[in-house]
Amino acid sequence: MIIDTKQLQKAVIENKKKHNFNTTDVKFELLLLYGEVNELFQAWLKEDQENINEELADVAIFLLGISEMLGSDLGEDIVKKMKINAKRKYVHGKKIISDD
Repeated sequence: MIIDTKQLQKAVIENKKKHNFNTTDVKFELLLLYGEVNELFQAWLKEDQENINEELADVAIFLLGISEMLGSDLGEDIVKKMKINAKRKYVHGKKIISDD
């Protein structure tokens, strides 16, 4: 199943508007994202799989919303970045700097 991230981004923003949440202040959304990542970390520490899944979704929702606020397409950005990462060379988990 392929997910249309652009459609999800629009749905996230529509939900934010419906609930009178922020849809313009990217800095504020980044701070909220940081909080959601911390909640995910806490759930992981407790090995609470149900909460881990919810927090993963919250992190993704904030990323999708921020992407829409910035006029990006998170799905396209991920695909582009994965292509870049596939070409990189690593030794013991560290990137080797190259000219390409």
